[in-house]
Amino acid sequence: MIKRTKHMSMSHRPRLSKNKRLSRRNIFSRKIDDNLKFVELGGLEEIGRNCSYFEYKDEIVIIDVGVQFPEEETPGIDFIIPNISSLEPKKKNIKAIVLTHGHYDHIHALPYVLEKLGNPIIYTAKLTKELVAKRFEEFPNLPKPKFEVMGDGDKVRISENFNMEFFEVDHTIPDSMGLILDTPAGKMVHFGDFRLKRDIDGNVVDIKTYERLSKMDIHSIFIDSTSADVKGQSKSEELVEKNLKDLFENAKGRIIVATFASLLTRIATMMKLAEKMGRKVAVNGRSMKDNVQIAKNLGYIKFPKDHIISMEEIHKYKDNEIVILTTGAQGESTAGLMRITKGEHRSVKLKSTDTVILSSSIVPGNERSVQSLLDDISRQTEEIYNYRLLDIHTSGHNLSDDIELIIKTVKPKNVIPVYAFHFKRLATAKLARKVGIPNENIFMLDNGQVAEITKEEFKITDKTVPANYVMVDGLGVGDVEEVVLRDRKHLADEGMVVIITTLNRATGKLIKTPDIISRGFIYLKENKELLDDVRAKIRQILPRIPRKQQPDPDYVKSIIRDQIGKLLYNKTKRRPMVLPVLIEV
Repeated sequence: MIKRTKHMSMSHRPRLSKNKRLSRRNIFSRKIDDNLKFVELGGLEEIGRNCSYFEYKDEIVIIDVGVQFPEEETPGIDFIIPNISSLEPKKKNIKAIVLTHGHYDHIHALPYVLEKLGNPIIYTAKLTKELVAKRFEEFPNLPKPKFEVMGDGDKVRISENFNMEFFEVDHTIPDSMGLILDTPAGKMVHFGDFRLKRDIDGNVVDIKTYERLSKMDIHSIFIDSTSADVKGQSKSEELVEKNLKDLFENAKGRIIVATFASLLTRIATMMKLAEKMGRKVAVNGRSMKDNVQIAKNLGYIKFPKDHIISMEEIHKYKDNEIVILTTGAQGESTAGLMRITKGEHRSVKLKSTDTVILSSSIVPGNERSVQSLLDDISRQTEEIYNYRLLDIHTSGHNLSDDIELIIKTVKPKNVIPVYAFHFKRLATAKLARKVGIPNENIFMLDNGQVAEITKEEFKITDKTVPANYVMVDGLGVGDVEEVVLRDRKHLADEGMVVIITTLNRATGKLIKTPDIISRGFIYLKENKELLDDVRAKIRQILPRIPRKQQPDPDYVKSIIRDQIGKLLYNKTKRRPMVLPVLIEV
């Protein structure tokens, strides 16, 4: 591998000799394997699970390997990760994993898949590298990741056919990077998560980055569409800081701020404000503590040694001398803010004099849990603020006006909206059309679809690779399938009934009255009539089962399950899970 340098020309890749160069006429007659391929394994039909790859011949470059957080449709699940089954047989071909930034939806799946991918070199910025390395400390039996640290303007030759340049983008975490991937089909630009940086007056600060791209004959851009459906332009972090400053100055007692543990730009702002106002900062939540320490070690967050105190030391200071930074702005049941709100935290409970600030937007799917959290907090203090009441949060993703400006400035040949649900990506497609990108040069991929790219075209084929959910549940990875989730949801919605039937092995007759156990369906003591009906039905069912030969127990259980299920539905209009248990003596 050639060592990266800020001065390496990205055109320095091996060229075909003149007699081997392909003419425009025969470029489409090449074997299909000679086309550059692009595949998204996640991030196109959800928020999170971001993972994609480019493939040319026997070389593969992966971009991001993130998680999706559980939702109502995935009860009991810790994380959802990309399905890498299409990559495992080709792990020797994987030349690199490129990580755009350190948010969990872009890096957190690595411990579950890195070894299966052959442990290739990871190209990323220094903060992201340290966050990944910290995560791997929780998996001591895994191979140690191999990193190549890159910064703004750094270039590297990844392999024979892939060269890459990093460029800095603005986001809510330091060291966020976009990349220019120089391929045999042309230059592909992937922005990662990003936004236009604006000052407090709304002026764009970093437009030169995009003007430079406009001079590079970009083949395709893969553009973050998370907030594309929101009208307007991104707010400045300076405006957020100003509004937070006002809240801090007017707070009479403790200030409790909840945000994402990885929202390090915002965390740094709040620590700076606390220091200016003579307040000590207590950090609540292991992930936030780890991230703050890593950012401090790298110089992204600066504070005096005695500025941070432990949660156990809070009682040593007056309430107006304290700021608590905590996880849990999404209403997670086990996160720091929820434990404080519920009175379950060992060091702090809410007071009526507290000012509570939720400095993050609501992740789609968390609306109900956040509303419940707000209700619980409002019963204990009137001073509660979120981004809908005041500009105390700005999205890390471009709003519609900014996406329009970026596409207009960069002038790519093709636009591929990524990182969002379909309707959000459709909003980006409309903006691209608005600034003059032809409809035939805008491509709406779905997870698992294979796109083939030549210098002349970008084509979505009818080929697909597996891109279904892979669930992480405790120590299990991929052992929770759709049928298990259906059972969990069924149990949550309708409950279950267990019927324990004891039979004579020889005659098949009941030896004792069936025992019935109900969980989440009915209260047995108040439904004696229904229980009697169930027992009577079992007495009717068993004699009707043919006894010419010993019946298969599974066959007997299936008949009981079907017949009792129908009875319970006719009586209650509910469909509990019926679990027959046969004991033969």
